Amino acid sequence: MLILDGGPALTAFKLERVAARVRHARYPLVDLSAYFFYLVDVERKLDQATLEVLENLLDASDSSASFPSRFKDAVAITPRSGTRSPWSTKATEIAHHCGLDSVRRVERGVIWQFGNVGQNVQTDAEIIDILHDKMIESVATNFEALLEIFENRSPGAPEFIDLIGGGIEALKKANEIQGFALTDQECGYLYDSFLALGRNPTDTELMMFAQVNSEHCRHKIFNASWMIDQKAETRSLFGMIRQTHAENGAKTLVAYADNAAVIKSYPASWFLPRPDSAEYAQITEPLHMVLKVETHNHPTAISPFPGAATGSGGEIRDEGATGRGGKPKAGVTGFSVSNLRVPGLPMSWELGEQSPSRIALPLQIMLEAPVGAASFNNEFGRPNIAGYFRTLETLTEQGVTNHRYGYHKPIMIAGGMGNIREQHVKKQKIQPGAYLVVLGGPAMLIGLGGGAASSVDSGESNERLDFTSVQRGNAEMQRRCQEVIDRCISLGDSNPIVSIHDVGAGGLSNALPELVSDAGLGAKINLDKIPSDDSSLSPMQLWCNEAQERYVLAIAPQNIDRFREICVRERCLFSVVGEATESLQLQLVKNGDAGDLVDTQENPVDLPMSLLFGNTPRMHREVRSHSPTFQSNYFDDVDTVDALDRVLRLPVVADKTFLITIGDRSVGGQIARDQMVGPWQVPVADAGITTAGFDSPSGEAIAIGERAPLALIDPIASGQMAVAEAIMNIASAGIAELSDVHLCANWMAAAGEPGQDAALFETVEAVATKLCPALGISIPVGKDSMSMTSRWHHDGEEFSVRSPLSLVITAFAPVADVRRSVTPELDLSEKSVLLFLDLAQGRNRLGGSALAQVYGQVGTETPDVVDPSDLVSFFSVSRHLLAEGQMTAYHDRSDGGLVMTLLEMAFASRCSLEIDLGDQDEPLAALFSEELGAVLQVRDADLEDVMRAFDADNLRDRVRVIGYPVEGGDVVRISAGNTVLIDRARSEMHSTWSELTAKLQSLRDEPTSAFAEHNRIKDLSDPGLHASLTFNLRQNPATQAILSGTRPQVAILREQGVNGHMEMAAAFDRGGFRAIDVTMSDLKEGRQDLQEFQGLVACGGFSYGDVLGAGMGWAKSILFEPTMRAMFAEFFVRHDTFALGICNGCQMIAGLKDLVPGADHWPRFSENFSGQFESRVIMVEIIDSDSILFDGMQGSRMPVVVAHGEGRAEFSGEDDLSRLKANSQWALRYVDNHGHPTERFPFNPNGSPSGVAGLCAADGRVNIMMPHPERNFRTITNSWHPKDWGEHGPWLRIFQNARKFIG
Repeated sequence: MLILDGGPALTAFKLERVAARVRHARYPLVDLSAYFFYLVDVERKLDQATLEVLENLLDASDSSASFPSRFKDAVAITPRSGTRSPWSTKATEIAHHCGLDSVRRVERGVIWQFGNVGQNVQTDAEIIDILHDKMIESVATNFEALLEIFENRSPGAPEFIDLIGGGIEALKKANEIQGFALTDQECGYLYDSFLALGRNPTDTELMMFAQVNSEHCRHKIFNASWMIDQKAETRSLFGMIRQTHAENGAKTLVAYADNAAVIKSYPASWFLPRPDSAEYAQITEPLHMVLKVETHNHPTAISPFPGAATGSGGEIRDEGATGRGGKPKAGVTGFSVSNLRVPGLPMSWELGEQSPSRIALPLQIMLEAPVGAASFNNEFGRPNIAGYFRTLETLTEQGVTNHRYGYHKPIMIAGGMGNIREQHVKKQKIQPGAYLVVLGGPAMLIGLGGGAASSVDSGESNERLDFTSVQRGNAEMQRRCQEVIDRCISLGDSNPIVSIHDVGAGGLSNALPELVSDAGLGAKINLDKIPSDDSSLSPMQLWCNEAQERYVLAIAPQNIDRFREICVRERCLFSVVGEATESLQLQLVKNGDAGDLVDTQENPVDLPMSLLFGNTPRMHREVRSHSPTFQSNYFDDVDTVDALDRVLRLPVVADKTFLITIGDRSVGGQIARDQMVGPWQVPVADAGITTAGFDSPSGEAIAIGERAPLALIDPIASGQMAVAEAIMNIASAGIAELSDVHLCANWMAAAGEPGQDAALFETVEAVATKLCPALGISIPVGKDSMSMTSRWHHDGEEFSVRSPLSLVITAFAPVADVRRSVTPELDLSEKSVLLFLDLAQGRNRLGGSALAQVYGQVGTETPDVVDPSDLVSFFSVSRHLLAEGQMTAYHDRSDGGLVMTLLEMAFASRCSLEIDLGDQDEPLAALFSEELGAVLQVRDADLEDVMRAFDADNLRDRVRVIGYPVEGGDVVRISAGNTVLIDRARSEMHSTWSELTAKLQSLRDEPTSAFAEHNRIKDLSDPGLHASLTFNLRQNPATQAILSGTRPQVAILREQGVNGHMEMAAAFDRGGFRAIDVTMSDLKEGRQDLQEFQGLVACGGFSYGDVLGAGMGWAKSILFEPTMRAMFAEFFVRHDTFALGICNGCQMIAGLKDLVPGADHWPRFSENFSGQFESRVIMVEIIDSDSILFDGMQGSRMPVVVAHGEGRAEFSGEDDLSRLKANSQWALRYVDNHGHPTERFPFNPNGSPSGVAGLCAADGRVNIMMPHPERNFRTITNSWHPKDWGEHGPWLRIFQNARKFIG
């Protein structure tokens, strides 16, 4: 075993963060440092040349001889002994691609040194607990412990639970120890079933049954029978929800029958590589919508980053595993937590901290979980374009300090939408003999029992089992799986996938039985064929673990070779683990022989499918209603200025930039509306909107509605307002009619708590049987989480925190024309008025409002949907106004009330407002009530027509003029008749609104960056994003070349983990090229050769998950592989070719600079100065250079998206940049909104010196840049753009210039 020393494991400010955590835990700390080291398992001793390649690859030096002495004042953190980390898998693959065949495996660890090691054994252990993840990491306090890393351990043996000898008590004991979460009914059912079989169950069978039949997987409460207040109910919860589909399901293709719902959408064009030629092409056919929203509450409470990451990853798999394969497109993320208690930012309404040690504090959750969710979405390549964030923690109505309402067990929402081809909407029927395939990552001992753990209240299960239940993510592996699915999708009718299911709760023990059960079949599975990276796993652990990034598929035998070819090309792991059987028996064989079972005692599972799925007991709920008795709201002594300042700081109202910029919102090149709005990119959008393809104005919309605090008083009102809010939000999109809108309902409840079950039933009944039918919409998909209570004991006292009934509604709809959508940004180019639409008919109820929350109140009377027909009518009127272009801005009234609706519009537009609400008996309520309503901007010239439209739909009495915007000012004045309620500087209130996001960013990221971003609000001269072009947008310099009739080939090159190839191909296709899908495996295995291409483009993403440095693993797999090195070198020297590297491709081609003539002074790219992934729209300036791509564009300034974590250019020589400038090789630089070159964050998103953003080689043919122009070549995919741009934005010019260059 070799040991190599690496560089620092953390930047200085991140190391200080860890030290602060240790100090916060009140442990003494001296001199903390952290460095990487690498363990290398080799087949034989490496010669010097090979060792030098390895050292170069790892950027490390051999320290095998000296390393053992380091342990006298240090500890080493490594992957858990007996397991293999995802980092190792990818690093080892890179090593093999570099010709290091004698390297069996590479692992990475961190050696931590802190001066007081060994002084106090208990203190050392507690500090070490902070420094490592017990689930997947081991601690080595001596060198000998490192030798265990590469040991293969013997697998554990199956265990039997002695029911025959020990009776049902033996099962109940196992239930408690193993955390099965079986009910007494289920224990009795299993006891009787195994007695009938005449044998004892294995631990594998019991764990499988527990996961398959957990509340998490089987939704037992939603399928239960009910008796409420001694009255038997005839319907189940799920039955009532299904009724919405029965009544209004005409536009739904799949509901309740797959991993996600599918709804009809508009014809557009799929953009896919042809199976025969690999050329990307448009395929005109419907892009039906796939819808799903999941929760991952329990894992996020226990371990926030991986819990949220795998929540997002699991939902993505649901979309991909719909029908015979779907394509995920865009996502949403949401969080509800208890009070944050942010250090240095006290909130007067926050209660003192009470929390169990076994779950993360709310602040930790919100600093880590959003990054986890974002990181998975980013690496997979799915933009996150909507979400929500709420905090709530209040005493119960009894006022007892120990018992509260709140979200100690958080809500973590992960949802999204995708597309599916018409012929793939329905799964085919699996035939006996079909191969059962596991696609994706290997098994590991993570996420064991997650389905059961998520089904019980926090504090009810064993703490060890809680932690064991949390999964860990590997997004790059899931990206590979999706590429396999995408290739199968492109085959159309020849798709080899018969049926597909994601692997989630319960692991393979749930996924494979479900796959065959749906077809009325059994299965025989060979345990030894299941890929595993942990040789110590017992059969139960191997079968039931929830290791992520896996799918199970049924493939007909005659198609397995085609499927294998696809997997090999995508370098995606897969294994045929068994086959479907006509016999309705589930058999799990562990002896490597797939023949008939000889001795059941040697095999972990041999069960009738009916025992697992067929006759399990139905839950029955007998519950009573309970009406809360909170005190009435009292605001007589409240000052309006104080109230506004408090509400501006409340997290549900405040600026959420810290949640948004960490997530890529442009990947895929089909985002028409993300959260950020206007020239100053303020996060106030009502909905997220995507385009259906790359050549159509149609698209899809997604929006969230959530009003949980109302449920403290009136659960029914809370549920109805969630539905209404989602509809009011999605009304901003160019949807044709309300019946196009479909809902996903995520229900969270503290089941078993007084009154909560009855409240759940009554709310489902109101929403599903009354409101939705009145609106003419359905709920074809949803999820429930019924264990929203945290309980614990401290010093002999009992504590509890339970959530209110929480319904999170996500609305989805196809969009007829995304160009007809509106945002809260006000149009200041013409005189206009602001209309207030009041769907509450004058009511201003304050119960459960933000105003009540910031004064420690709840209240007794809440907003509600007064008349559903008014909502239907408004949706109809707003369709007319959008179609006629008569509604120029729009924002709904929600959290914070009408005052926040107006202020957010002003913040997005940087203007003044003059508002008069008219005489008000209760002006505070008029400002802050959160009744249903909206503010619309209408041009003066259109006002009469608009009023006639409202009158035609009987809404004239619901709408009135309340004021107008004033361009360029900094004052918001709101009056009620002759009484001035607010007269303040807009920028001052905007700054207050953004305090929270700045503080949380400073606690999470490099702090000076966070404060620099906050300070920009005070710059009233900031003109915002703008475009100043030196070329004619409507001229195409490639026209003559295109008229020649030829379409030269450009290689759209991708390595495993790259995710930006579709939009790159679309941009070059639009520019006049034949865009060809080329993988690195194509080049290495001779299926393609760069000599056949005129252009080469290295795309963005996370090649190898950015292992060994962003883009550098990809680069070194070329540099150290002779055939690849020669192929790329020959391409770069050809004078008839061009090359482009963007983002990850920029980092990769920069790593190849030794092969690129005239690239000697290029930099490498390191972590952003902020220490965070940054996704932003920023300004760049095109500099006069030799770049063939920027020809004729010099001097232009315009917006572009960036999305990267390692974009900071680091030059090895002090004069490298000046030489590049002198040689006309500096092509692109970041500028601030005034047009000045900048290193200031966030205008410069990564801290690159002098704002360098793009470079070219000496003759201008080879270009690299970190921004993403390929995502903005269509005008409608720019978050902000001037109104006079046509179909194409200015960034199409670089692709046209490439075509002109080829000739």
